Amino acid sequence: MSTPWPRASAPGRTPTGLTQGGRTGAGIGASTLRPDGTLKATGEFAYSSDMWHEDMLWGCTLRSTLAHAEIVSIDTSEALAQPGVRAVLTYDDLPTEVKHYGLEIRDTPVLAHGKVRHHGEPVALVAADHPESARRAAAKIKVEYAELPVVTDEASVTAEGAPLVHEDRHDRHAHHVPHPNILHRQPVIRGDADAAAARADVIISGEYVFGMQDQAFLGPESGLAVPAEDGGVDLYIATQWLHSDLRQIAPVLGLPEEKVRMTLSGVGGAFGGREDLSMQIHACLLALRTGRPVKIVYNRFESFFGHVHRHPAKLWYEHGATRDGKLTHLRCRIVLDGGAYASASPAVVGNAASLAAGPYVVDDVDIEALALYTNNPPCGAMRGFGAVQACFAYEAQMDRLAAALDLDPVEFRQRNAMEQGTIMPTGQPVDAPAPVAELLRRVKALPLPPERQWLAAGAGADVRALPGGLSNTTHGEGVVRGVGYAVGIKNVGFSEGFDDYSTARVRMEVMGGEAVATVHTAMAEVGQGGVTVHAQIARTELGVRQVTIQPADTRVGSAGSTSASRQTYMTGGAVKNTCEAVRERVLDIGRRKFGTYHPAWATAELLLEDGKVVTDGGEVLGELADVLEGESVDLELEFRHRPTEAFDLRTGQGNGHVQYSFAAHRAVVEVDTELGLVKVVELAVAQDVGKALNPLSVIGQIQGGSTQGLGMAVMEEILVDPVTAKVRNPSFTDYLIPTILDTPTMPVDVLELADDAAPYGLRGVGEAPTLSSTPAVLAAIRDATGLELTRTPVRPEHLTGT
Repeated sequence: MSTPWPRASAPGRTPTGLTQGGRTGAGIGASTLRPDGTLKATGEFAYSSDMWHEDMLWGCTLRSTLAHAEIVSIDTSEALAQPGVRAVLTYDDLPTEVKHYGLEIRDTPVLAHGKVRHHGEPVALVAADHPESARRAAAKIKVEYAELPVVTDEASVTAEGAPLVHEDRHDRHAHHVPHPNILHRQPVIRGDADAAAARADVIISGEYVFGMQDQAFLGPESGLAVPAEDGGVDLYIATQWLHSDLRQIAPVLGLPEEKVRMTLSGVGGAFGGREDLSMQIHACLLALRTGRPVKIVYNRFESFFGHVHRHPAKLWYEHGATRDGKLTHLRCRIVLDGGAYASASPAVVGNAASLAAGPYVVDDVDIEALALYTNNPPCGAMRGFGAVQACFAYEAQMDRLAAALDLDPVEFRQRNAMEQGTIMPTGQPVDAPAPVAELLRRVKALPLPPERQWLAAGAGADVRALPGGLSNTTHGEGVVRGVGYAVGIKNVGFSEGFDDYSTARVRMEVMGGEAVATVHTAMAEVGQGGVTVHAQIARTELGVRQVTIQPADTRVGSAGSTSASRQTYMTGGAVKNTCEAVRERVLDIGRRKFGTYHPAWATAELLLEDGKVVTDGGEVLGELADVLEGESVDLELEFRHRPTEAFDLRTGQGNGHVQYSFAAHRAVVEVDTELGLVKVVELAVAQDVGKALNPLSVIGQIQGGSTQGLGMAVMEEILVDPVTAKVRNPSFTDYLIPTILDTPTMPVDVLELADDAAPYGLRGVGEAPTLSSTPAVLAAIRDATGLELTRTPVRPEHLTGT
């Protein structure tokens, strides 16, 4: 079978095989441009939905219309009789005894069997000659359901006689939870919160609600499966973790992993929503059944059902403080709705529990976090991963405590800010810089945006600058301004004893008379800029101008997931280590060839710079091309961070995280109190990144994460009917995300305090700004309106009382 090409792109304009030239000075610390940036801006970049094969079929999925129901019967005869239909598959057609998959817990059926557990669950598959034929055939499949009661919240989940979402649990968490509908529970207990509460002069408690957010990536789930002559399959797919997909796919297909060959296609955003499988197994099953390539592309409606979402949460917090503004204790309970299947919920619970106290010194804590099995849509990984929900609650608490003590909210936070050496509630010391107070000082010191003319003088404004002004709904009546602050803490990398590693293969050779490096990893480039940073690392460590980034695939060892702010740390670390080993091999070749002619080859400290071998004193010993002439160096090595350990299931104690990152926000908002409309005027941020390997990319990540937090504050929420558990708004018509008109000015102050344990001293960047942006916007709205606002996102009716 021939290799598929993107229909809309010529060879060389695919998302793979990127060759990047430039000075060796365009290495670490330079703001080099993305090699795929122009293609994306001009619409020439090939995404996974652009993949094409000359004789391919189109796949379609039939999904459940109910959230909880027995499947009485499935009749596929009418669908099979439709013109152009080549296959219809149900659970009974699966080829092996392995019929479930999952990231941590294998509880998700490839196709529903016996019953459906959530609205939109896959029930059957169709392959046809045309996408419309496949869609129409799927609509002809007759499924008879017997509807069952739904469980949608903690009260219904644990009520006496409540239906079980999973009747027969055998996962590793089942033995330590108080009810089968509780997926995972993690307490964190340190000190004596009850005794500490008695020392408090002020005690503040509050209940907070966090809505269900969607990753809202713009490229829908899509991929192309091509059957191979050896009985295997080649899958071209947009994903976040090729090897995790492979581990779940191969057993279902009944194939050894080496016969499931996966190549990353162009990814149109991810943010956690591509960690779980969507259509990967389905496309492969149809391709192997028909003997033809099969392409599946979700439409936007189906995409809302095809991936997990951010966990909605209910949080109860109690803090105490002394009169001089020092925290005494924390008691809190965090309940996350995991939906029908486990996905990444156990790890999200661990994050929520271990980071529930925020970036503050609190010696006495009693924390409980848990995730529920419900009949709501499955929830899993999303940027911020459990720390986002906790940050929303503890930052609201900080403002309320500051008000009760008549203290400035920033000063109160600074009095309690953690620093290097602080002991976390889990007992783990913070052993790298933790500049929480400094980030707050920096973001507060940034100049405030000027008052609007209409706010200062009451007239003469451009109405387009007002909340809702583009709709000409107001001329400034009832509009007030507010300022709010927030700061958050996020872990970096996989935690709790997970074997977190990445692999890189680096080859150095002479091509066209010049030394060239080729970097090959399985890292999923989802927009974070890894392809740029890897080239920068290779230029820095190997002194070459030309670097080629090979397509990400499963021919090289795992790079882990593009999540947890880990890829620059982990795969960047793997590239760095492998480049260092390649450099030593190259220098050994030079010593062997030229050491007898120049003693510096044997005695001096040697470096590779700008295509040359030089001594640490600057003497040029030779050209790299001459050293490598007739030889090449090719190495593949793994990189691991220092080990972590699982949190104790009774106390939550343990060194569970490898690194922490911190960001602080200041939001300035204008609120029309009559119409309930909010305009975020500015969202300033200060963040410690350890080392900015590519400052331009760093700022882009910070601004992007801040924008997603803004969306969660004022507009983004998947609405699920509490009675039927059906999704009400699966479209970008009804699920709103910020556009350029909603995105404010975002000044960014980047602090670089190195973490000595990390490659180049860097910190993961992408997630931390998503934490504190949401509570900063809410704090600003509270400041403007005087309302408590304990729920996010804020809707107009919350501001007007209607």
